[in-house]
Amino acid sequence: MTAEHNPAPLISVVVPVHDEAGAAVPLAREIAAAFAGRSYEMIFVDDASRDATLSELRAAMAELPALRVLSHGTNAGQSRAVRTGVLAARAPVVVTMDGDGQNPPADAPRLVDALLAAPADVGLVGGRRAKRQDSQAKRQASIWANRIRRRLLGDDADDTGCGLKAFRRDVFLRLPYFDHIHRYLPALMIREGFRNQYLDVDHRHRETGQSKYTNWGRLRASFSDLLGVMWLKTRSRRPGAISEF
Repeated sequence: MTAEHNPAPLISVVVPVHDEAGAAVPLAREIAAAFAGRSYEMIFVDDASRDATLSELRAAMAELPALRVLSHGTNAGQSRAVRTGVLAARAPVVVTMDGDGQNPPADAPRLVDALLAAPADVGLVGGRRAKRQDSQAKRQASIWANRIRRRLLGDDADDTGCGLKAFRRDVFLRLPYFDHIHRYLPALMIREGFRNQYLDVDHRHRETGQSKYTNWGRLRASFSDLLGVMWLKTRSRRPGAISEF
């Protein structure tokens, strides 16, 4: 039976992947274990991988009935892969996590439960990596980037680089889309009039593959992105309470 004919799930787990052969399927199995007994689907979006990522995921569909696999014809980046997954998602609550396996799926249900228990004006529950398993240089670059971003944007996030997040699908689709949006979700949620919450989550060493980003690459993209989000904030006007008669 196809996904279109199954009852809509409560949770959609969206995982963007690019050249993650050997890591994507074990991650999918961990997600299945973490959400066993819950109403969920998982959507892996392959961003035009050059290795066996896509073929391995397609083969795993027979083993994992909740698994859906989408594939980009052209590499479009992590943010576009996340958006592709969210657009395809059938659940009102979306969980995102990085495809490299550094975000333990066992933490994801806690973020979902926190979001479901939160007031309607909480749009996102973000993970905060308590013990990052990255190089010293990468950790220091992240600390400074978060400080600068918080000062310029006035958001409330200590760790926007954590891929593990739970948010309301309808709220995400109201946000303006641009490349690298996944790093600015807390600021954009606030711009739209929603609040964020954060929970500490674990972080693991990367076991396979290699990072798709460098510190210099992040810095170069972040500069223009920050200017863009700052501009978006100045162009936001909230209507207050909306009444229908």
